[in-house]
Amino acid sequence: MIIVYGIKNCDTCRKALKWLAAEGLKHRFHDYRADGLERQSLETWADSLGWEQLLNRRGTTWRNLADEAKESVDHSTAITLMHANPTLIKRPVFDLGGTFVVGFKAKEQGTILSRAAHE
Repeated sequence: MIIVYGIKNCDTCRKALKWLAAEGLKHRFHDYRADGLERQSLETWADSLGWEQLLNRRGTTWRNLADEAKESVDHSTAITLMHANPTLIKRPVFDLGGTFVVGFKAKEQGTILSRAAHE
């Protein structure tokens, strides 16, 4: 089963959930704002995907951070920032059974379909 991590009012997360249902793929949604998120999950995602790919630098939360925090970001501080501010995590994050995908463009959709076909 695919686990989709995101925020319920995120348009991209909603699109992804509708798409998964239309494709008939079994999934469950984990709202990390409402349900929380373990720091270890962020560590695992960052190790798999790279913290740079996981960190959302385009949103309001990033823009509102102090310049010192933005200038000195590295693996450890990125994890700390994302754990404290879940909206800094790019969305959605898909757990495909130990393989992780972040985002919901054509490339990510292809990866999800490819993995699902092998199950």
